[in-house]
Amino acid sequence: MKRWRVRPGANARRVSIGLLAAWTLAATAGPPATAPSRRPALPPRCRDPYQGAILVNGQTGEVLLRDGADEPGYPASMLKLMNLLLVLERIEAGALTLDTPVRVPREAMQIGGSQVYLDEKEQFTVEELLYALMVQSANDAAAALAIHIAGSREGFVRLMNERAQQLGMTATVFHSVHGLPPGPGQKPDVTTARDFASLAVELLKHPAALQYTSTRERVFRPEKPFVMRNHNRLLDSFPGCDGLKTGYYRAAGYSVCATALRQGVRLVAVILGSADKETCAEQAAQWLERGFKAVRTPPAESKPRNPPAGAG
Repeated sequence: MKRWRVRPGANARRVSIGLLAAWTLAATAGPPATAPSRRPALPPRCRDPYQGAILVNGQTGEVLLRDGADEPGYPASMLKLMNLLLVLERIEAGALTLDTPVRVPREAMQIGGSQVYLDEKEQFTVEELLYALMVQSANDAAAALAIHIAGSREGFVRLMNERAQQLGMTATVFHSVHGLPPGPGQKPDVTTARDFASLAVELLKHPAALQYTSTRERVFRPEKPFVMRNHNRLLDSFPGCDGLKTGYYRAAGYSVCATALRQGVRLVAVILGSADKETCAEQAAQWLERGFKAVRTPPAESKPRNPPAGAG
């Protein structure tokens, strides 16, 4: 039987040649293809029961209760309250009217998230887009209004930040007109419960704001009906609630800026960054209820003229 002989070192030479060929191929092939760009991971700023919370008098801004009020969080769609404020201020200044037509720019189409599916062939009044902004929390409506007012989304963001600084919202920085999670190369919107309470108090100086924030359901684009439904469940579950706005995305958690009016007293509760939807609404209701009970508490009786013996 014939035997095959392998010369000493032959296997080693074959391995060396193979490695050399592989190294040469890798060196001439260039860097490996990169994976498609993905949205960067955003560190979560939500917890149980919340990241931060505050209760204020909606008429004076006086802080009644607070817990982690200066903890930073992501406002998500709650930031649309700033959009509403800027639009209402321009209407009151005469720069806009509710009937002003707004042509939908291509940039406002298919932004994602909650929307009313605007098309660049369409045109709507400022009022119609305000309802879409507040009831449906429509991101495309936010972009359309922003571009109409400032010429670009970036220009409107500058207006948002300028107004925030004027209101003393020193821990707030806006980077978007809608509150969606940041895309590649973008930064998240950041605020605190205290800052958003300041925004709410300012917004409430414009009574027309409640016309939009208290609407539970409304049809948009009647010729092709799209039923918008408000995401703020407190409008139905908490007596006296007539606003203001909710917000959510995964890293931001659930947030709500809620206001209610009872017996002439208006309160505002901000719950920022709750890890659970039900908990967020429950906390807002509890804080508002505590506030109204405290406000309605009768004043303490005056001390008797002749205190009991031994009292000091």
